[in-house]
Amino acid sequence: MLKILKNWTLPISMIGGALFYFIFANVEFLSPTKPFINSCIGFLTPFLIFAQLLLTFCRIDTRELKPQLWHAWVLLFQLFTCCLTAGIILFCHTSLVYKEILEGAMVCLICPTATAAAVITAKLGGNASSLTTYTLLSNILASIVVPLVFPLVEPHNDITFITAFLKILSKVLPLLLFPFFVALLLKHFIPKLHNLLKEHSNYAFYLWAVALAIVSGQTVRSIVNSDTGAFIQIMIAMAGLVTCCLQFYIGRRIGRKYNETITVGQALGQKNTVLAIWMTYTYLNPVASVAPGSYVLWQNTINTWQLWKKRKEEDKHKTDNI
Repeated sequence: MLKILKNWTLPISMIGGALFYFIFANVEFLSPTKPFINSCIGFLTPFLIFAQLLLTFCRIDTRELKPQLWHAWVLLFQLFTCCLTAGIILFCHTSLVYKEILEGAMVCLICPTATAAAVITAKLGGNASSLTTYTLLSNILASIVVPLVFPLVEPHNDITFITAFLKILSKVLPLLLFPFFVALLLKHFIPKLHNLLKEHSNYAFYLWAVALAIVSGQTVRSIVNSDTGAFIQIMIAMAGLVTCCLQFYIGRRIGRKYNETITVGQALGQKNTVLAIWMTYTYLNPVASVAPGSYVLWQNTINTWQLWKKRKEEDKHKTDNI
């Protein structure tokens, strides 16, 4: 039983999150729609992210945090595809039947790397240090591009560039930088605690699985409570699937040239979907949030497959050495 839980942590988390919503949605004192539960989730999610990043950063070599050439190529891909999608919407808006589909794709393309992507990258054997640097760069890129490009697609006169820029950064940088600096302080001033956390850094993966269950439940809630027709939601979700597969594929192709296949694939493919949903509600048609919402399912299905593949390779290696 423990082996099954260990090997299939991600799908169990997603299914568990969805079941949590359906089981408790109509229970008065446990309903996920109630303020008390929402406030608990609102506190628990940042705490889980902080804890898992702290464990991950304790094993990172700070000398590997310098920018790499692949960072520039992936940033250019995000910028180009976002601007291209926005251009198609602007020039073809009169003939577009479902503009929300392209808006959903656009937000998935420019959305920065998930703060917890380093956890999966380390689990897969990638370079968590290099990915952490890209996570910071991709958030800065999104903070600049989103306030400039998105208002062209859906005009908003009440949000200035500076306000939006600072708002996006404030939602991500504290969660990313605070655990990093705490890990550095522990390394220099409390090395015994730092080494203890480093030895148990694998637990970061399971903390992330708990956070995934929460996000999955929130995603199911937003889809179930949406007033949009099923066909539109399915088409927007398919846009999320296409962009997810495309970004993992392009990321791995770029990464191959720099011997960073896993790292670059995760950097481009694994997205901060919570931030993406917020950006959609703030700047675009809220219906388009189905794309980043479904992206949670798509990216973690790919992550599950990658973890399964890696586990099979390790088992084969062990068998060959017997």
